[in-house]
Amino acid sequence: MLQFGVRKPASDYRHRATAFGIVERDGLIACVRVERETGPYFDLPGGGLDIEETEVQALIREFVEETGLTVAPLNRIAEASQYFVRSTREPVNNVGGFWTATVAAENPDAKCEDDHTLVWLDPTFAISRLRHDSHAWAVAVWLRRPS
Repeated sequence: MLQFGVRKPASDYRHRATAFGIVERDGLIACVRVERETGPYFDLPGGGLDIEETEVQALIREFVEETGLTVAPLNRIAEASQYFVRSTREPVNNVGGFWTATVAAENPDAKCEDDHTLVWLDPTFAISRLRHDSHAWAVAVWLRRPS
C-alpha cells in the first residue's frame, strides 16, 4: 500500500480506517471545501469508519453528512495511507480505500457538517488543490482508468 505524508518520529499516529469517494458529473468531481480557523482547504468527500462499519457504509454516510448527496458506491479503485495531523491536533494515519460512486439522490438539508461545502471541481484542478497527496493521487488513478 502506498504511504503518503511525513511521519514525525516523536508523534504516535493512530491508525484510522477511512473511505473516500470520487463522484463525477458533467466532467467535474465532487469535493468539499472545508473551512477552518487556519484557512480553507479541499478534500474528497469521505472520512473515518465508525465501529463495525464497512467502507461502503462509511462512504454513503460521509457523503450525506458532508454534501447532502446520497451515493451508490461502484468500485474500489485505489488504496493508500496518509500521515497527517487533524485539526484537533491528533496525529493519525488514514488508511483505506478510494471508491467511485454515482449520485442516487440529493438532499441539501441532510448535510450536517456546517464547515463543509460541496463544490464541483475540474479533476486536474482538484489534483493541484486537494489537501492530501493521497487524494490527489487517487484522482490521478481515476483519470487514468481505462475508458
